[in-house]
Amino acid sequence: MITKEQVIAAQNEWGQGVVKIGSLKENRAECEAFSSEFLDKLYSFENGPVLFKPTKCAIEQFRPTKLAALSYFIAGEDRACQEDKGFAIQPWTKVRFENSNFILEENRAIAMGNYYFTDLEGNEAKVEYTFGYKLLNAELKIDLHHSSFPYNP
Repeated sequence: MITKEQVIAAQNEWGQGVVKIGSLKENRAECEAFSSEFLDKLYSFENGPVLFKPTKCAIEQFRPTKLAALSYFIAGEDRACQEDKGFAIQPWTKVRFENSNFILEENRAIAMGNYYFTDLEGNEAKVEYTFGYKLLNAELKIDLHHSSFPYNP
């Protein structure tokens, strides 16, 4: 059975990875290499479909491939989606999760809540998320990532 602690550890690793990507933005080669490893380690692209709907996307809302996800996180001249600005190279100094709840099963877990991204001036951006995880080779891999800004009437 997947535990809440395992999900929280995976969330912390994801947040730390996003912060590290941003810290590497001045060294493009290192940023690209780390970002590729980040996606390989934390996402399940090599094991089947990944349902990825990132926050700041209007034209190409869904990113079903590693290349499209990489484009979202770090953009670049060869980005897969032209609207991408590089969400993770903002940069962010901190990411924290506030979980609303979890669904925990033998080989699958789902977490939903808000996560907060802190910028260089200390401002936090609140984003709603749902992440789905599969247990593969004793590691949690993301196969569902949906995030969006809260409704603002």
